Amino acid sequence: MNIDQLMHYLSLYGYVILFICLFFGIVGIPAPEESLLFLTGVLISYGKLSMAHSLIFIELGAFIGMIVAYLLGKYLGAPFINRFGKYIGLNPERWAKIENKYNKNAYRTITFGFYLPGMRQISPYFAGITNTPLKPFILFSLIGSIIWTMPFVLLGYFTANTIYINPDYVPYLGIILFILFIVYYIVKKIIGRSKKNKSSNNSD
Repeated sequence: MNIDQLMHYLSLYGYVILFICLFFGIVGIPAPEESLLFLTGVLISYGKLSMAHSLIFIELGAFIGMIVAYLLGKYLGAPFINRFGKYIGLNPERWAKIENKYNKNAYRTITFGFYLPGMRQISPYFAGITNTPLKPFILFSLIGSIIWTMPFVLLGYFTANTIYINPDYVPYLGIILFILFIVYYIVKKIIGRSKKNKSSNNSD
């Protein structure tokens, strides 16, 4: 696939890709959200994507992801998280950490937890499990998603206006960043398991 074809598909499905990546990133399936937001800003700067449409699909992805995670936590509860949480990064250690922070100030955690990988994935589930009122949850999720996504998009937008970045190669840069993210995620998992095994061996 050449550059022209790649840009063609991006122009056709770019907004859907933005929605899917932000949605999955929130519900717990690994996705390089910040890198994607930055690259989106670069593409907007060069007229490859619309600012308005990009922000709408980004916000919808993040916001709907929060609502879905909240509903899963509310109606399926802790047993579901305990059984399947490991598949989306909700291990017991991370769960205990978020529970402690969440209990101190639930709405602040919902709003600013977007900036903390792991925190933004777990907080909506925990909000549902603890029966946090839906209306305040919606309000603070919306506020949090806006103040998290817009700065990264604008950073990419103004960076491209200041430093020339060939827009034809932005999709390839995105692919490279995605591959690096996956490698980082796998290595992190391996190191975590190694430490856990060493800890269990030492305890024996």
